[in-house]
Amino acid sequence: MIDFHCHLDLYPDPEMVVRQADEARIYVLSVTTTPKAWRRTSEMAKDCTRIRTALGLHPELAHERHAELPLFEALLPQTRYVGEVGLDGSPDLKPHAQIQRKVFKTVLKLSSRQGGRVLSIHSRRASDEVLECLRAEPDAGTPILHWFSGSQAQLRRAIDQGCWFSVGLPMSRSDRGRALLASLPRDRVLTETDGPFAQEGNRAVKPSDVSGMADALSSVWNVSASEVRNQLATNLRRLTAYALDTSRQVVPRAGAAVA
Repeated sequence: MIDFHCHLDLYPDPEMVVRQADEARIYVLSVTTTPKAWRRTSEMAKDCTRIRTALGLHPELAHERHAELPLFEALLPQTRYVGEVGLDGSPDLKPHAQIQRKVFKTVLKLSSRQGGRVLSIHSRRASDEVLECLRAEPDAGTPILHWFSGSQAQLRRAIDQGCWFSVGLPMSRSDRGRALLASLPRDRVLTETDGPFAQEGNRAVKPSDVSGMADALSSVWNVSASEVRNQLATNLRRLTAYALDTSRQVVPRAGAAVA
């Protein structure tokens, strides 16, 4: 199982969730929302071979925590994963749009200077702006759009730019979300929970809940759940190979020759 976007540090008992994920042999990308959270969050999973901790500065917090960018720069050489970063165009965050863009552009530029990173990216109501920023920094790494909610036209543009996608059960519960899932390039998809923010009934989802997404994709893609799981595992191997190889800037598409 793969949970490629989860806020492990934000659960009421994060150590327990880390232990459960480790025992269940779930591959987890543990994203953070501020640079100051990275060291402690990384320490929680230091003995877990399937958990990686991403260095983040969430767009909802950019106006409050932009002074942590120097810390972000100092910590970046210690991880191959960046997230959660990006832009958020929600109405209540419009007054902070300028500082969001400054933070995101800086993150991409720093990632480029370090040879590229795997990037877990927030793009709610800001898909075009996120894609413009990515186009301006093509060497920033491999962008993975978390819980993508843009239009079909924006999705096609993201695909053309080489983006990957991490998807969770909430996307499978609406006609619009299922249409997006059906249009994704299957060789650039990973599953996620976005726990503890996403809910299952009246509780926060945990990494183990990601198992239901294979069945959801099986229905949308009209293939068996085992085929979905095999595809996801192949995708993760390719992405992990990139993360460990500092000489490459982008993940080759499935079947592409690797120089």
